[in-house]
Amino acid sequence: MRIVMRPTATVREIARVAATIETMGCQAHIAREDKRTTIGAAGSPQQLDRDHLLALPGVQEILDTRMPFKLAGREFHAQPTTVRVGDLSIGGDALAVFAGPCAVESEDQMLATAQAVKSGGAHALRGGAFKPRTSPYSFQGLGREGLQILDRVRRATGLPVASEITHPEDVSAMVETVDILQIGARNMQNYALLQAVGRVQTPVLLKRGMMSTLEELLMSAEYILAQGNSQVILCERGIRTFETYTRNTLDISAVPLLKQLSHLPVIVDPSHGTGRRELVEPIALAAVAAGADGLLIEVHVDPDSALSDGHQSLTPARFEALMERLRPVADVVGRTM
Repeated sequence: MRIVMRPTATVREIARVAATIETMGCQAHIAREDKRTTIGAAGSPQQLDRDHLLALPGVQEILDTRMPFKLAGREFHAQPTTVRVGDLSIGGDALAVFAGPCAVESEDQMLATAQAVKSGGAHALRGGAFKPRTSPYSFQGLGREGLQILDRVRRATGLPVASEITHPEDVSAMVETVDILQIGARNMQNYALLQAVGRVQTPVLLKRGMMSTLEELLMSAEYILAQGNSQVILCERGIRTFETYTRNTLDISAVPLLKQLSHLPVIVDPSHGTGRRELVEPIALAAVAAGADGLLIEVHVDPDSALSDGHQSLTPARFEALMERLRPVADVVGRTM
């Protein structure tokens, strides 16, 4: 349910409606746009007294939400959301590029890669301190030591850092050392984790599960939004199909569809989407042409010796070349680099 306020509604009237929704047992979420303020009521609509709400000062109308994703949908928030991380904006006119290795292996490796991708034009650094892997015998990341390395590297380079979180109990440590909390594909429906990151205000990068529909992705985003964290970035990273020539099948159509359904920014991960470094560039170009707000690209100073996902990682030189090739495509679709 959405309560649309009159254009003349005061701050006090908006606050009163939100408080009334809360006393009726639902959560109130306020969306302020240029010409209107909408208050979303999340919870059971049967608990709400529509007549009472409609009679409150400043209320213009009450609308039912057709989509199951109440807060992530454009019915609630018509204008695109821009997620801000310091000077970096994700979802605005500029294309945001995250680059870095799959996993933090050492401080030297991380610093060298960070300096290289910054020189190549990246706007943010990616790197996993915690690495959930299919095999328990594969490299699992450096854990808390990796977080400390990321913190030192971001201070040295000035790049904001995105890193994957796997357990709710790690939230407090990670918000002190990274700028964006990444929810990996395997944890897209880890609801305890989604609620935990929803209770902080650190931006969240939410990856689509490998066998998840777009509606399931948006409902996972809803778990985060419902807890009060409005800073959510959606990521298409490929889904599992019968095709074996690529690691996953990257769903380019997900980009325009998600942007029609949701106000949240959408980025694409062509590295995991293909699993092959020679395919990263063409898929990255296609993603920008399709309207993606950003890219998540794996880069390693020595991919052949990487402890994780080296086969899909670009060298710094190939990354720099990709950034140059992205510029004309970004120009055509009205983006800046």
